[in-house]
Amino acid sequence: MTRELAIQHATHAYDDGSLLAELAGRVAYPTESEVPEQGPRQHAYLNDNLVPALVELGFSCQVHPNPAGMDLPILVARRIEDPLLPTVLMYGHGDVVRGNAARWEAGRDPWRLQVEGDRWYGRGTADNKGQHTINLTALRQTLRARGGKLGFNATWLIETGEEVGSPGLAAFCEAQREALAADVFIASDGPRLNAARPTLFMGSRGAVNFELSLRARERGYHSGNWGGLLANPAIVLSHAIASLVDANGRIQVAGLRPPLIPAAVAAALADLEVGGGADDPEINAYWGEPGLSAPEKVFGWNSLDVLTFGAGDPAKPVNAIPPEAVAWCQLRFVVGTDWKALESHVRAHLDQAGYTDVKIRVGMQAGATRLSPDNAWVRWAAASLERTTGVRPALLPNLGGSLPNDIFADQLGLPTLWVPHSYPACAQHAPNEHLLGSVAREGLAIMAGLFWDLGAQGAALRQAAKPAA
Repeated sequence: MTRELAIQHATHAYDDGSLLAELAGRVAYPTESEVPEQGPRQHAYLNDNLVPALVELGFSCQVHPNPAGMDLPILVARRIEDPLLPTVLMYGHGDVVRGNAARWEAGRDPWRLQVEGDRWYGRGTADNKGQHTINLTALRQTLRARGGKLGFNATWLIETGEEVGSPGLAAFCEAQREALAADVFIASDGPRLNAARPTLFMGSRGAVNFELSLRARERGYHSGNWGGLLANPAIVLSHAIASLVDANGRIQVAGLRPPLIPAAVAAALADLEVGGGADDPEINAYWGEPGLSAPEKVFGWNSLDVLTFGAGDPAKPVNAIPPEAVAWCQLRFVVGTDWKALESHVRAHLDQAGYTDVKIRVGMQAGATRLSPDNAWVRWAAASLERTTGVRPALLPNLGGSLPNDIFADQLGLPTLWVPHSYPACAQHAPNEHLLGSVAREGLAIMAGLFWDLGAQGAALRQAAKPAA
């Protein structure tokens, strides 16, 4: 029984096609959480696919209704070897965004896994079925290499509503606090910094979506007869948005700006490069907060973007001044931002700038989290990844995107470690979503090494990580 044997078993699951076959079975479930009619598919994914796989590994499983009253069930699976051993809480989501089959390239089907070179195409391959399948496979092979004992306790939490904002998850975790108690949280979602470099991130930026709208009058009026006399709400709203963020992307509202980047975070980000991949967009160096590096802008700072803007009918423009304009904006933010007061900050700013008629409505929101690179669990995980791959992993104090990590970090009080098995150009949420086979194979090795090290070192690490009395 050796660490090398666990890694060998895990990578063999890629080489012999068993990982591919297992993932193909999961991709075949059209678990679109944005489509209410797909509720039965969510239940089937958990009960018919994941539960048998977990029971085979010695987990006791229970599928729970969602406390939000939506048909988005939640699976909790527990494997307790010894109450005195450390416990890891693992997470994944079985739901996916809409398949949008008509927009995929010819010959590809979102519900059929198809391999083309290093790319494994299918909805959920990157987000998130492929990632939790890699972790489940690595756990299975580590258990095999250790003779049926992991050396730690494990709990899996699989939700089916992440793509619609994880409704009910916070309430569920609060109600199930005892069942979800753990020493550390380890999961996989989101992308690596780039395909070639193993990555460890310890939190995520938060996000708040908010609508700005201006209704000037009840109907449109002919632009020839009234142009120059009637205020155009699209123009007024454009200027209101321009008062929030300047022409170079710098946030102008003091209350929406973050605190200075902590020294430990800045040191971790100094080791990183963003972009440069074959499918990555070219970065606009002038955009965003002046004086910051690209990694600092996306991982250590806030950004304010316009997601949609509408006035009139873009598909059928007519010679009329539109009566109304609407825009959805989004603030991505790091820890320390006064995001819960976003509406009051924006309201005060717009009023002072003279845009008192612009209305604000706050929509989806998720908190930000960050674990210091100096944390003992982070140092342990980083050392494990480097030992397995021979490459110093990229350490991101937080992901640039958003995840329900605040539930695990803040509500459950866990140190959170995310080891992604995707890459930035994976086309998640878009047509032709795919997983890279090479990254999947390395992910199997990484997770097998991490699980082996948790079994060998977890008890001592748990003791060392306890706060001083």
